[in-house]
Amino acid sequence: MNSDNQNISTTSSKKLISIVIPVYNEEDNVDNAYSALCDIFKSISQYDVEFIFTDNHSEDTTFEKLINISKADKRVRVLRFNRNYGFHRSLMTGYRLAKGDAVVQIDCDLQDPPELIVEYLEHWEQGHNVVVGIRRQREENYFLTKARKIYYAFINRVSDDQITQDAGDFRLVDRSVINKVVGINDNNPYLRGLTSAFAKKEMGIVYDRKKRQYGRSKFPLHRLIKLASHGVFSMTLFPLRLAGHISVIITLFTIGLAAYYLVSALFFGNNWPDGFATLVLLLLFSISLNTSLLAILGKYMGEIFLQQQNRPLVIVEDALNVSDNSVNDVERAQR
Repeated sequence: MNSDNQNISTTSSKKLISIVIPVYNEEDNVDNAYSALCDIFKSISQYDVEFIFTDNHSEDTTFEKLINISKADKRVRVLRFNRNYGFHRSLMTGYRLAKGDAVVQIDCDLQDPPELIVEYLEHWEQGHNVVVGIRRQREENYFLTKARKIYYAFINRVSDDQITQDAGDFRLVDRSVINKVVGINDNNPYLRGLTSAFAKKEMGIVYDRKKRQYGRSKFPLHRLIKLASHGVFSMTLFPLRLAGHISVIITLFTIGLAAYYLVSALFFGNNWPDGFATLVLLLLFSISLNTSLLAILGKYMGEIFLQQQNRPLVIVEDALNVSDNSVNDVERAQR
């Protein structure tokens, strides 16, 4: 592993901005992303910058290209994991490694315009400790767009912490918020929610998201559904509360039905038929209900089980311009 002794001097009077870029199979985008970001910071020379690429064990030539970039520019720091740990763990690792006064996270495909970083920094200097991009227009079908709006409205309705509507992962986060986020002991962090929860002063900037030029999206529909589910279970106890409410309603209904049958038999002399079909339907309904409620409980218990194992967030396979001590810090499980 290479030493990071040649990285940006900590004695510089300039504020340091860390650009965190999670990558997975982005061989067609990584060079363009690096060049575009370098151009941005040439125009705002009042800041120092470091680039942190976290590679989720890409299977193409992404890492080879990052090797070449890091050799030419010691501001570029790269961590390659031993397997794909997912987007949020990759991003959290970048947060842990970042040294900047502020961290900007951006996707490698440049669908989010990097020139907006200049405006992010202006609002940051004005006192906003989280600045997020709000996507006005997206290259996706109508139903998926509506589903996103419904999802965020639901999350904000059932959660104590609010997430900015239509905000993506392109955001600036102040060091004060980063310190709180990386201190969280969470095996599977939901960073959109955490950064918003810890923000004292958050604002959004509206922009149109561009169409991806190269490669494929790393979030097909089934992964979007998984991410949405993770957001619900991470941000709120609503599913557990809902399970409790349903159980109470079913219990009250059962007590009422039993009382109805008992009163009818004792005072009105009703002789009820055997009711085989009714009993079967009620039995199947009860089994289905119990299975659903157990699934909700099992989801939370599974998260607790994984958390109690206290495993490292990621395992680093290779590092470029990063010291061994820094690698140990980002790998170390939170205690």
